[in-house]
Amino acid sequence: MSTPGELPAEQFVRAPDETKLYLRYRARGAPWEPKQAAGSVKFPSSGRWKLGGADEASTAVLCDGIACDGFIWKYLWDLLGERMAVAHWHYRGHGRSGSPVDEQAIDIPALARDLSSVREHLGGPPAVLFGHSMGCQVVVENYLQAPSQVRGMVLLCGSHGRITETFRGTNLLAQVLPKVLARVERAPEVARALWSRIPHEVALRVALLSGEVDPRTLKPEDLLPYLQHMTHIDLPMFLRMLWSAGQHSVKERLAEVRCPVLVIAGEKDQFTPAYLAEEMAQMMPDAELLVVQGGTHVAPLEQRDLVHQAIFRFLRERIEAR
Repeated sequence: MSTPGELPAEQFVRAPDETKLYLRYRARGAPWEPKQAAGSVKFPSSGRWKLGGADEASTAVLCDGIACDGFIWKYLWDLLGERMAVAHWHYRGHGRSGSPVDEQAIDIPALARDLSSVREHLGGPPAVLFGHSMGCQVVVENYLQAPSQVRGMVLLCGSHGRITETFRGTNLLAQVLPKVLARVERAPEVARALWSRIPHEVALRVALLSGEVDPRTLKPEDLLPYLQHMTHIDLPMFLRMLWSAGQHSVKERLAEVRCPVLVIAGEKDQFTPAYLAEEMAQMMPDAELLVVQGGTHVAPLEQRDLVHQAIFRFLRERIEAR
């Protein structure tokens, strides 16, 4: 366990099975100048927001979606850092974290236990947990495992679970995924080689043309780091993790969430449809909902001013005022 004054900008945390988890940290108001790895996400200073006030006691802990290593927090990182301490970590097998020591520990409860290790490493401060996509499942599961010191949650473009049964509004992914996984595991090296050769620019063009993102509001360069990371992740592990996330649900336990929660959904999200966010907000006793009109699964990048305004109002009125 560390104290905030002792924490370097970049470090590694030991998970329960000794997997090395990458963590980046900045104290409130402090500059953050890490050694940028080739191809890693860069987090430019915005300078556009006059936030007012600060929460010196709390730490914002940012949790990604599956196969992500931070692209969604590109603009929020500095803005949060003006108000409170901020920490962002990479899941096992993602980004700069190590491959899972226990290859079976890739389900949502295991990732939630990893989050507890991160929180403990930070010194166990009062935390506001942020989750995007699958990160919403990780955050809520972590709260249910260890609710102490969680002051609030911000859930962006996510679901209460069983994400493969609602992808694009059907359960087709849930039906197909086990067959794909079985084939990949029969020839994992071939699958890895083919997966890693997908051109990033082609994947970006497909995403922009398919309606999965809004090309009118999204800067293509903001999505490219995600596509680059996707092709470097271990494909069999990714598919097993996705299958596990599809089996997991916290829906029946949402009434146990007692902290303030902000739920943000994209109206046109094809990965986790907006009605799932509406269900979450209705089932948690102290939750509020924002549906971003025209927003997709990356609404925090497409309409970031609207999303940021909602987040900082929530922090000011629901977290700092308590």
